Amino acid sequence: MYKGGQFHFTFVINPNYPHDPPKVRCTQKIYHPNLDLEGNVCLNILREDWKPVLNLSSVMIGLQYLFLEPNPDDPLNKEAAEDLRRSRDAFIQNVKVSMRGGSVRGETFDKVLQT
Repeated sequence: MYKGGQFHFTFVINPNYPHDPPKVRCTQKIYHPNLDLEGNVCLNILREDWKPVLNLSSVMIGLQYLFLEPNPDDPLNKEAAEDLRRSRDAFIQNVKVSMRGGSVRGETFDKVLQT
């Protein structure tokens, strides 16, 4: 559903890495259950499931998975999660509108769709 989008993230590595996870944020405002409107990311390996054996590659794979299968059961954007739970088809339509820089529920999103 996010095919064709180009998404940018920042990674901040603190001095205690790899014992603490990196801080990851999306620099664009996108419509996604696991990203809030400020770009914060809800991914289990960035929180309670982080282990020092994980690395940045693990995080990037986790991010890719979030775009393949958004998780409405662990949301930061509760409205998007509720839309996904209520109707996957309507959620996909909202994703398409938002990726073109449109508005969903009165919130305007960044254009991330590459043409």
